[in-house]
Amino acid sequence: MQVLNQQQIAQRLDQLTELSVALGASHDIDLLLERILLVAKSITNADGGTVYRPSPDRRSLRFHLSVNDTLGLHVGGSGAADAAIAPVPLAGEHGEPNLASVAAYAANMGQSVNIADVYQAAGFNFSGMRAFDQQFGYRSQSFLTVPMRDHAGELLGVLQLINAKDPASGAITTFSPTDQRFIEALAAQAAVALANHQLVRQLEELLEALVNLINIGIDEKSPYTGRHCQHVPVLTMLLAEAASATGEGPLADFHMNDADRKELRLASLLHDCGKITTPVHVVDKATKLQTIHDRIEEVDTRFEVLLRDAEIRALRQQLAGGDAEAIGERLHQEQARLRDEREFLRRANIGGEGMAEEDMQRVHRIAARRWTDPSGQDAPFLSADEVVNLTVRYGTLTDEERKIINNHIVMTVRMLESLPWPKHLRRVPEFAGGHHERMDGKGYPKGLTGAEMSIPARAMAIADIFEALTANDRPYKTPKPLSEALRILGRFSQNGHIDPDLFDIFVRRKVYLDFARANLDPSQIDAVDEAAIPGYVP
Repeated sequence: MQVLNQQQIAQRLDQLTELSVALGASHDIDLLLERILLVAKSITNADGGTVYRPSPDRRSLRFHLSVNDTLGLHVGGSGAADAAIAPVPLAGEHGEPNLASVAAYAANMGQSVNIADVYQAAGFNFSGMRAFDQQFGYRSQSFLTVPMRDHAGELLGVLQLINAKDPASGAITTFSPTDQRFIEALAAQAAVALANHQLVRQLEELLEALVNLINIGIDEKSPYTGRHCQHVPVLTMLLAEAASATGEGPLADFHMNDADRKELRLASLLHDCGKITTPVHVVDKATKLQTIHDRIEEVDTRFEVLLRDAEIRALRQQLAGGDAEAIGERLHQEQARLRDEREFLRRANIGGEGMAEEDMQRVHRIAARRWTDPSGQDAPFLSADEVVNLTVRYGTLTDEERKIINNHIVMTVRMLESLPWPKHLRRVPEFAGGHHERMDGKGYPKGLTGAEMSIPARAMAIADIFEALTANDRPYKTPKPLSEALRILGRFSQNGHIDPDLFDIFVRRKVYLDFARANLDPSQIDAVDEAAIPGYVP
């Protein structure tokens, strides 16, 4: 048994201190566990060691990492591929604790096990160790097995060291009580680090689950935005990665690390969370007259009334002795005109890229027609609200409804800025809240200019527009093919709407094509003449 002097104890304390610092800075669980095992080996001058982790169902210990100097082994962890080693059961067939395995005993009892010579020890099953020795020509002797538990007593793993060596002679010796105390202290530090790592991961998973919960709510509220909430993050990350990989041009200094990627992905998932407050009849407004239902059906009914009234008048004129042929011709012309007006309003009810001025005037003329409403009152054929809706120039939304839609970004910013974001996620509100801003300052909600917007927010703005242009699940528009969507984006890059430098990367690095192949209907992926894209120079 090795007796430590003050210098050796001081060296061990230095190693524990260095490990404490390293554990606090580590974010890689494999490297963290490997560092723990190697320091434990160094402190005790052990020949080898193994780390076990509890299985997800906590019914067994799974082999995680093993090193052995004599055999030159480094299996699992960050080393070679995991060995095909069977897990160690923590309980027997009837649920009783497994106390036959040293690792399972330490895990179940919460106690360290220090064995001087496993071939002389009783009470444990060492058949697996003996088979290992026979296979590799090795001689296992001293074992030190220490459980790693968190502050609540939850098992986080088991650290096992094998064959302590005398530093002077190299002879195999036992692990001293001092060795055991140092390794127990190390295991306690390791447990804190592992618990913190798990807590951070669980909090990140909880946060992402809450984000998905919000998106599920939006999806269920409006099935037409579901793919948008899924696709914008994908496209945003594709463009941001392409920009980060660019080593030249105006964006050469833009680079993302893993923390930046997490922050941007989370922001892009939340970019439309404010839509959860937007009324369904506005979000899903497929036609100009749609509210809870499409009011074009009410207009159709009025036309049926006018057609019926015209026929009744004609019949009465014939009964009064009028010229039946002339009356019939006038009826035919009047009903043809009414049917034509009905078809015109049906077409006008469908949103488009732009309604002609003469069509808008025709809506007003039809509105001025008189009819007898169900209460028997003489009334204009179309109400003022119906006229406003049917004369929407672009799309299906009135100015008031567009304000309601645009308010979703205000709500997004308010919702996200109300949360106590940790330091590494503090830019989520800015990234998510900036995708409707414009380079020329004419966007919303804050009217930021390009210089006031971050590169990730500008990337999300491009992703948001391109996805909206090419989406094939919107009730109010037909999806654009690639070539047309890129022409529109190109014009936007010229008129101060989107970042021309990011758009250049979007085209040059074929970001649009990577996204299209994975997410668009094949019929939309047409031939693209990049030289013809406005604002882009091949």
